[in-house]
Amino acid sequence: MKALQFMSPNTMAVNEIAIPKIADDEVLLASRSVGICHSDIELLEGRYIIPFKYPIIPGHEWSAEVMEVGSKVSKLKAGDRVVGECVIGQEHFGFSISGAMAEFFIAKADWLHKLPENVSWTQGALVEPFSCGYYATVRADNMDASDTVAVFGAGPIGLGVIAASAAKGARVIVIEPSADRAKVALSLGADVVIDPNKQNTKDAVMEATHGVGATIVMDASGRPDAMAATLEVASFHGRVVIIGISVGGKAPAEMGLIQSKELQVRGIIGSPGVWPETIRFLSRTNLDLSKLVTSSFDISEADKAYQKVLTDKSQIKVHVTNSGK
Repeated sequence: MKALQFMSPNTMAVNEIAIPKIADDEVLLASRSVGICHSDIELLEGRYIIPFKYPIIPGHEWSAEVMEVGSKVSKLKAGDRVVGECVIGQEHFGFSISGAMAEFFIAKADWLHKLPENVSWTQGALVEPFSCGYYATVRADNMDASDTVAVFGAGPIGLGVIAASAAKGARVIVIEPSADRAKVALSLGADVVIDPNKQNTKDAVMEATHGVGATIVMDASGRPDAMAATLEVASFHGRVVIIGISVGGKAPAEMGLIQSKELQVRGIIGSPGVWPETIRFLSRTNLDLSKLVTSSFDISEADKAYQKVLTDKSQIKVHVTNSGK
């Protein structure tokens, strides 16, 4: 079978390797769509937050079809459409454990969730990043249509926040300098887009909220200056959620605003415990997240897909597909 392997730092190849054998509690899966994430690039470059060894097959954002199940697997059968979680205890699928960037791969049955029929392979491979955005809306004290949400950053996670917030009926203000990403944000339900390179962010948010500020502010940019700005654009009793990751980043912030506005501020990582809820939400709202996928490659050209991510910064999400033909 064909599989993309990271062989050493900054070295990758699509190789022919043996189809893996399953254990009693495992499932053999045929990948159908696999997304590339920034953390995959960090893995390729030789740095990741937990230990790993080369060669490694990446791929932690995926949808797949069940081909074979182990003797102890009772809730899945050949032909089922599934997605799987990335963080499994101390292990990370696609990082410390070889992932889905191959024609076939194996996973424990307990890691998997069935896809509803109205959720496509492409949508399924977006469940992992979307779940992070959806989880942010849950951690913001379960936002609803009475809220005005300001979102810093319209990358894949930020766009997930925007889509989930709009689907919940909230008014959404987006702070994003990229015109292309701004268009996607508007197509997913954003009401206002502010270009921070052309407008004063605080003034523009206050104008859009008639001087009140946003009841919920999300940072999905990972920029320390944006994280600091969340406090400035939040309303009295506002809820601030930090999603973007900035390791060691620093920026001056007016910390007294937390007290004077009586703000609730929390940080989140990942999407623990909400995958079934996220999948139901996608299915019932019929959200079309396929707009996030800006390029697609066959599994035989998976290395070219990574090169596209590395060289073309306009990309939002690049997918690698496997039709099974």
